[in-house]
Amino acid sequence: MVLDGASSFTPALVDAQEYVDRLLACIAQSLAHDRTNLRQVVADGIRRTVEELKLPPKAGPSSTVLVASNDSARLKILALGDSTAVVHTTDGRLHRITDDRLSTVGIDHRKTYQTRLSSGSGYDETHGEILRALQEEELEWRNRPGGYWIAESDPQATNEAVERDFPIEEVEWFILVTDGAQRTIDHLGIEWSRVARMSTPELENLLKRLHRWEETEDPTAALLPRAKLHDDKTIVVWHPLVRPEVHQA
Repeated sequence: MVLDGASSFTPALVDAQEYVDRLLACIAQSLAHDRTNLRQVVADGIRRTVEELKLPPKAGPSSTVLVASNDSARLKILALGDSTAVVHTTDGRLHRITDDRLSTVGIDHRKTYQTRLSSGSGYDETHGEILRALQEEELEWRNRPGGYWIAESDPQATNEAVERDFPIEEVEWFILVTDGAQRTIDHLGIEWSRVARMSTPELENLLKRLHRWEETEDPTAALLPRAKLHDDKTIVVWHPLVRPEVHQA
């Protein structure tokens, strides 16, 4: 499982880290009893999190949820939000599973801040004002038809999650990655097959390299326009019969 809590420029009743920690624990408890119906597993996790933290609708933080689970026959992947699973199968194909509907909300605000960053404006006061307006629009369209779907306070959001499954014998490897790492990896042209072959120290160095590139080569986000200088970066690499490698920065 990979969860990525959303940074908020608007008030929330509960800290995003507290929400993510509780949601992760609740989903893990559900997953221990059911590894097949991932929509129900994540819905149960959201429901228990909301009850424990006493969250009213649209008043709490939100988080992407990316879950991979396998039985003896199939690998199942669920994506709620814009974290990405990259799956390589024995026919040589690379499959990407993500939920990019958030990018369809607040398009004007999104284009405005990206254009300003590309022109060299940097993270100035106006950038913060645009992000606040963008988040207000995102909140309006959260977990409703025509908008996007995310883990927050409505368990029914999982009905709209993106799901894929593969015969387990056809999966050579897969990677789960948050958008903060995925976008920079793609921008720098790093091949996912190379990432999949990396050892633990190499993966740790990769995360440091991504962070350092943002800090020293693109501190104003002119090359890779992004909402903030650094976003959370998590990579999970899985191979058959190999314990998953989990790395965060």
